[in-house]
Amino acid sequence: MILKDIETFVVGNPPPSFGGRYFVFVKLTTDDGISGVGEAYCVPFHPDLVARLLEDVFGRYMEGQDPHSIETMWRRVYSSGFTQHPDLTLMGVLSALEMACWDIIGKAAGQPVHKLLGGLVNERIRTYTYIYPTASETDAIYHDAERSAERAVEYVQQGFTAIKFDPAGPYTAFDGRQLSLTELDRSERFVRLIREAVGDKADLLFGTHGQMTAAGAIRLAKRLEPYDPLWFEEPVPPDSPEEMALVARATSIPIAAGERLTTKYDFARVLRANAAAILQMNLGRVGGLLEAKKIAGMAEAQHVQIAPHLYCGPIVGAANIQLAACSPNFLILEGIERWQGFHADILRKPIRWEEGYVIPSSEPGLGVELNEEVARAHPYRGDKLHLEMTQHPAGV
Repeated sequence: MILKDIETFVVGNPPPSFGGRYFVFVKLTTDDGISGVGEAYCVPFHPDLVARLLEDVFGRYMEGQDPHSIETMWRRVYSSGFTQHPDLTLMGVLSALEMACWDIIGKAAGQPVHKLLGGLVNERIRTYTYIYPTASETDAIYHDAERSAERAVEYVQQGFTAIKFDPAGPYTAFDGRQLSLTELDRSERFVRLIREAVGDKADLLFGTHGQMTAAGAIRLAKRLEPYDPLWFEEPVPPDSPEEMALVARATSIPIAAGERLTTKYDFARVLRANAAAILQMNLGRVGGLLEAKKIAGMAEAQHVQIAPHLYCGPIVGAANIQLAACSPNFLILEGIERWQGFHADILRKPIRWEEGYVIPSSEPGLGVELNEEVARAHPYRGDKLHLEMTQHPAGV
């Protein structure tokens, strides 16, 4: 069995576009006709270029290779162009290709990937969602504490036992910064009202996107501590785990981080610095399933938990589920609400979600199949990136 063909899909995510403006999928096919799918997360170039990067890396390092040769192909790609250094673009591309190889490996073996990475540990996967607006609402809910508290109750009624929100203000290309008093007050109000609304029925996950300096994050953490959030997410930019460790030492709230990190080498820095109690690798960026499993093992040795990140499409979601299913130190899984809407339409069979939990698939491979007709019917025609930061300092 060797890898023979590649096909890419740049798919526009229709409104409300939860999970990003578009998804970049790849399909690899072997010489004996077995196909596997993967997804790249948030590569910082136009998705048409990402598709071309997928083709280039496949042609240079993977075409004609046995899809089982994960370690060999991984080292060759990681070292591409005399690099051997964590590179978000290259690793996003490799993650998608490696994910597709595991899908092929599982199908060839007739087993779900989690059985090939250690076996099923978690028969049900606890999930959480961001607080999103309803179809009739606008993005104003992200700044409306009262309405967010009402939505939190609605999610709890659906079965969710954890809710995430990020009221701390815009994240910009010029962060970290000190939050304004208005932003501090709004953040504390969100946590207080949501805690009052859901009581002890749901954990509160306070999301940020590296907006703050360590000193600024500590100021905010002191305000949040009375409401006992499960975590304080990426309070400082991801380039300095040593700064994040200052926050971790100064607060009783567990620090979660990792969506903007890649490879075991980035995560080793976090673990050495004792910067986070919860690692949030995204399987479409971190370097693939095997790399994520290695990171989970490193974390397990330090009694650190994992909570795979998702703000993209359901192929990454399916890979996250496979990792969560076989990891003893798994905590909770991010989902885009209940994987309904376009996240279900883009698959032949939707991810199985029941009362706050995902039930891992027993189907071979990743357990999902891309609906290629739907993918081709929704090409991305825009010029904006999957996610973008504010391009001016906050308040300007």
